[in-house]
Amino acid sequence: MIEMRLAEVATVTGGRLHRASGDERVSAVEFDSRAIGPGGLFIALPGERVDGHAFAAAAVAAGAAGVLAGREVDAPAVIAPPVGRQEGTYLAESDHDGAGAAVLAALAALAGHAVRALPATVVGVTGSSGKTSTKDLLAAVLAPLGPTVAPPGSFNNELGLPWTVLRADEATRHLVLEFSARGTGHIARLAAVAPPRIGVVLNVGRAHVGEFGSVEAIAQAKGELVEALPADGVAVLNADDPLVAAMANRTRARVVTFGRSAADVRAEDVRLEGARAHFTLVTPAGRAPVALRLVGEHHVANALAAAAVALELGGTPEGVAAALGAAEPASKWRMEVTDRPDGLTVVNDAYNSNPESMRAALSALAAIGGGRRRTWAVLGPMAEQGDGARAVHAEIAAAARELRIDRLVGVGTADYPGAELTADVGEAIDLLRGEARPGDVVLVKASRSAGLERVAEGLLHEPGPVPR
Repeated sequence: MIEMRLAEVATVTGGRLHRASGDERVSAVEFDSRAIGPGGLFIALPGERVDGHAFAAAAVAAGAAGVLAGREVDAPAVIAPPVGRQEGTYLAESDHDGAGAAVLAALAALAGHAVRALPATVVGVTGSSGKTSTKDLLAAVLAPLGPTVAPPGSFNNELGLPWTVLRADEATRHLVLEFSARGTGHIARLAAVAPPRIGVVLNVGRAHVGEFGSVEAIAQAKGELVEALPADGVAVLNADDPLVAAMANRTRARVVTFGRSAADVRAEDVRLEGARAHFTLVTPAGRAPVALRLVGEHHVANALAAAAVALELGGTPEGVAAALGAAEPASKWRMEVTDRPDGLTVVNDAYNSNPESMRAALSALAAIGGGRRRTWAVLGPMAEQGDGARAVHAEIAAAARELRIDRLVGVGTADYPGAELTADVGEAIDLLRGEARPGDVVLVKASRSAGLERVAEGLLHEPGPVPR
């Protein structure tokens, strides 16, 4: 963060100083009081179980320069001005007095002020699936070209995006941001906070279709990213996805395409070694071989998107290929492959799930098994599918049969036809501990709300109590 005084924070956010001189120096922002340090600005937000305002004094005692709050607290603070609540925001139901809305609006104003003072190129990425993996690949390919800031994990909403912006400073040359949406207008609002110069749209799928109502509505929302680009910007679009390719008509920016067919940046000679993809990167500037360390053929598209951005920012085909080949998984619970000492392989992909990412994970499972090892797909429900939930669960069960997955296990309310049903995480672990054998491969995947990472953890920390 570019250092500023607490009085400047108040001016930028339209807030007022409270129990503070205004000379306090702020050099970082944190919304977790446990992570606060000297010079930090603690962001007090109401949560589902606790209210950050209650930790204001503790944060200052830990070294925070002050607090950004929605109401008066027992600590030096900037009190954010009240605002109206926005539909579909991060806010918890406990935010009865609008304090959280006020703090988020002030945080957005602070990030917007900061990003316009940065020398960095802002790169935004969105899509129904693959955002976080692509963000990690972007960080890997851009780091050799200059100091790069990218969010850890999926920090892609009205809290995580401005928090990420405020991690950048005068030395930052590339600022990579994820843009998520749970409704029309969400990406446009985030782009107003941190206007991107390069915008990447990966795909349009059925994630959140229950909230949006249709895939076409999802495409409309995702396209808000390229609509926000300036005339001298670059829209990086997936040529293999018709709904994404059509977004070329919605932007003033120059369009660069990526894909496995006719595209500016494309992959040729794609092959799998185990479950890791090898291909030839083909660009207007030349060709180079790529050997990914990431698991799953679906990462080819993510790698191409990252390559297209890096080439726009001064990378060479050879340098980009080398960075892609060196990239390791950087965000937890996304195709994490761990071999137990007895030879059981656990693939933890439990962070999130939708029909497209579920198919990709099953394909990777089949590739890891290679027709020689017994494969298990332990699947929880796919959330936010609306009235189509039963049909998409049936579709995934059929895909598992087509891929010859040996055992399909449904956990909780997951209604996969033909699956062995387990009531909860504990029962699923009991089944696997009793019947999975050394050499088997176990994939664990579900929407985040299912908490199926506990199945992977239970298997990897055997013996021990079953997590419930």
